[in-house]
Amino acid sequence: MRFPVRVKPGAKRDSVGGIWAGPGGPALVVAVSAPAVEGKANEAVRRALAAAFGVRRKDVLIIAGERGRDKVVELCSAPEGTADLLARLLG
Repeated sequence: MRFPVRVKPGAKRDSVGGIWAGPGGPALVVAVSAPAVEGKANEAVRRALAAAFGVRRKDVLIIAGERGRDKVVELCSAPEGTADLLARLLG
């Protein structure tokens, strides 16, 4: 399952939820406390999404946008109900 995310690095705390209506279409907002330096924010995004969706960190892949705030993420081995959970997180 693939979906777009908008990352907010340097946040006070890690959180997953909300919708960002950008030019590329709606995206799930992922706020992480890690800075956008040397891949630290990307790793924090993978951890936050893994926790939110109940999957292993290695099952969260960043498909596009490795060096930007707008990313496309893929969940490998997504459990049943993942689409419903994504809809709730976007809501």
